[in-house]
Amino acid sequence: MARVKGALATRKRRKKTLKLAKGYFGAKSKLFKTAKEAVMKSGNYAYIGRRQKKRDFRRLWITRISAAAKINGMNYSTFMNGLNKSGVQINRKMLADIAVNDAEGFANLAKTAQKALEK
Repeated sequence: MARVKGALATRKRRKKTLKLAKGYFGAKSKLFKTAKEAVMKSGNYAYIGRRQKKRDFRRLWITRISAAAKINGMNYSTFMNGLNKSGVQINRKMLADIAVNDAEGFANLAKTAQKALEK
């Protein structure tokens, strides 16, 4: 049986890593060993960043809802509690969008929440 040499697969794997490291500073974009380390580290940062993005957006939405609720004479937790008791099923992303773009609509939601709390 003929001997199989892995040069083609090795070169392909190394080229793939070096392509991912394109644009990195200095040896990180030229040398395979350092490029591999940099690509692995950047992959970890990207993984973490995808999770942080969800946290950051939720925090932004809550801040926007809270600011709009204060304008309507309520705090965030009271507003959300009132919405839940009134049976309004709307997520924070949409509430934040309404708070920014439709102040009148948000005021109506705040009144609905207030009525539910008074019962």
